[in-house]
Order: sequence, then structure tokens, then C-alpha cells
Amino acid sequence: MDKTYFELAYDATKLALTDANENGAEITHKDLESTVYGIYNELFERQFMPDIFTNSYIGMNDKPGTRIASGGATGGYTVRIAFSEVASGLSDLCLCIGLEKCNDCYDEQTGTTTPEVLNAIAYSADMTYEYPMGMMAASSYVSMVNAHYDEFGNPSEEQMALVSVKNHGNAMLNPKAQSPMEITVQDVLNSRIICYPFKMLDCCLYSEASAALILANEQKVKELGVENPIWITGVGAANTDCFIGNRESIGRLYSNINAAKMAYKMAGLDYNKIKEQIDVAELHDAFSGQEVISYEELGFVPFGEGGKWIEEGGPMRDGELPCCPCGGLIGCGHAVGATGIMSTGEAALQLRGDAGKHQCTIEKGRAISHSIGGPGAAYAAVIVMANEEGLKKP
Repeated sequence: MDKTYFELAYDATKLALTDANENGAEITHKDLESTVYGIYNELFERQFMPDIFTNSYIGMNDKPGTRIASGGATGGYTVRIAFSEVASGLSDLCLCIGLEKCNDCYDEQTGTTTPEVLNAIAYSADMTYEYPMGMMAASSYVSMVNAHYDEFGNPSEEQMALVSVKNHGNAMLNPKAQSPMEITVQDVLNSRIICYPFKMLDCCLYSEASAALILANEQKVKELGVENPIWITGVGAANTDCFIGNRESIGRLYSNINAAKMAYKMAGLDYNKIKEQIDVAELHDAFSGQEVISYEELGFVPFGEGGKWIEEGGPMRDGELPCCPCGGLIGCGHAVGATGIMSTGEAALQLRGDAGKHQCTIEKGRAISHSIGGPGAAYAAVIVMANEEGLKKP
């Protein structure tokens, strides 16, 4: 908390470069040709255009840099644009970095940061109609969860609580997680109501953090002699109507569905058989109920069966498709601009076999990361990755 946003970015960049060197690529920041920055909200940093100040602090002067801001999906969209930077040939080596602060948003009247943080997030809602009625992140997401429950009878409060138990528990094996906890379903149900039926423990904590990835094209990977590269094989993104009342179904997030289908098609995977084709999924679990819905929208199970699937242990670390083995947002915290980059990096670590104590069994050699955000979760991005073995499989 005592660091500036650009100091957090420096730390993540240094870690990414160290990781690259440990895997055979002898590079420094001088070798990076461009940067894509994921920074959601100027009010958190108390700085308009924080990307240019970060650019200078991490030594990227005189090189192109682009900033992405897509709500909770900022990290995922940042990976997408960094991928585009490399795939288009504009850069052979691109730094993809996300960062966020929030405790700089200090409210003098209350002596806390919470009101200012919530107000800054609320500015992402429509300012003409929604904001005056008190629209917040939790109320935006809970509308979709409640509508999904009305249509399909799930997720129940107990099924949502299982997500919280799982992800807080997974975080206990991740030294970088913010909220490692051993809790029960009853603990979640007994925590205070935030926005019915979301309880305190159904919600992620807002966090301060940074995450960085280094993307390179195939020729550069060979030239550098990278020992265990992870390949991005599919990228999908979609924006749906920002007013949830205008959507065909409030209980189905079509940005999720369309982004997933686009990414799977690019990767040569089958939406209807995706559970059989990937090893790990790092999902955007800002709220527990949203993770349950994502099981269905991303094709893991049919609509209406997400709640039953977690009851059966499907998304557990030792289940048929581990979801959020690092702890997700609920276990790790949600530093918006960095979150999707963190989840992409975590999926890559799983494929490399470098996830430490929360390592899952890797057999198919494929994983996905998933980001959603914005008003009514209007933005969605899905990234499909594969290791060398995964590339060989049909």
C-alpha cells in the first residue's frame, strides 16, 4: 500500500523479465519493443494518463505504448491487444502490463477509502439514469444472477457459497493471494448481506497490484531459445448491451458466450466439448454467483447445471476441470487492470508446471483465462493457451 502505481508496475515488469531469463531468454527492458497497459480507472491512481508516467518509470521511453480500459475485463482486453501487437508484426517482443491502486482514493469525511472507491466504480454505470438510482458493481452483477436463478433455478445461495469456499481455500496454496481462508458454506451464508443474495464472502476484495506478461512471436521465441514457451492459440472478445434491460435474456451473458465461441473456434476447439479439451480455467469470479453462471456460458456444462456441477466437485482443484486454482479474484483480490493479466499468467504457469503448491494435473496441455467487466459485465474476453504438447493434440 505504500507504493505508487508505477512502482507496482516496475516490480511486475522486473519479475516478468526475471522469469523470461530463467526460461532461457536473455533479455532486459531495452529489448522490449512496445507496451500495452491495462489501467481501469484514473480516479484510483489520482492521475489522468497514468500509463505515460508508468512508461517512463519502467524505462520504455521512445517506444509505443497503448492503454486499455474495459472495466473488470481490462486485463483480458490488454492481453488481446498485446497479442494483436505481436501477431500483426508491429512488435516482435511486447510487454503486457496491468496495474491498479485504490487506497489513494481517500475520503476525508469518513476517514476511509471505501466510499471513494465505490463511487469511482459507480461512474462506470450510466450517469444519466443508473447512477442516480445507486447502481454499484454488486447490484449490476446480482441482477443477472437473480435473473439466471429465475430462469434455471440455480445458482442457489448454498451453491454460490461453495465457490467462495473453493476459491478462498485454493488461495491458501498461493503465496501471492490476498484472502486465503479456510471457511465453510455456513460461514459464507452467515456473512453480512451486501446485495441480496450476495454476502460479504461471495464478493472479491478490491486490491492494489500489478501483473505483467511478455509476448513474443514464434521467430523471436526460437531466436531467444525460450525453453518452455506457452502459446496463445485462441483469442475471443465481445461487448454486449450495456443496459441489461435491453438484452434478449438478463440471465444470460452473451458477451461471455460469444467471446468463448470466438476463442475456441480460433484455437480449433469445440464449444460443446470444451471441458474435455482443456485442463484448467482461470475464471473471472468477482462474485461467486457469476462464476457459476460462467461454467454454463463458457460451455463447461449445459445451462441450468452450473450449480449442480460445483456440488459434484467438478471445478475443484482435483475435479474434472479445475477452475480458479490460484484462488481467483475471491482468493487473490481484484486489482482491475491487472486481474485478467494475472489470470492469464496463472494459466500459463499451470501449463508450464510452475504453479507451485496449487499446481493441477496437466494432461491435455491447454488452459483458458476469462475476463468480464464494465456496466452489466458488458465486456468479455477469453484467451486460450497451449504448451508444446497441447499444440500437437487434435
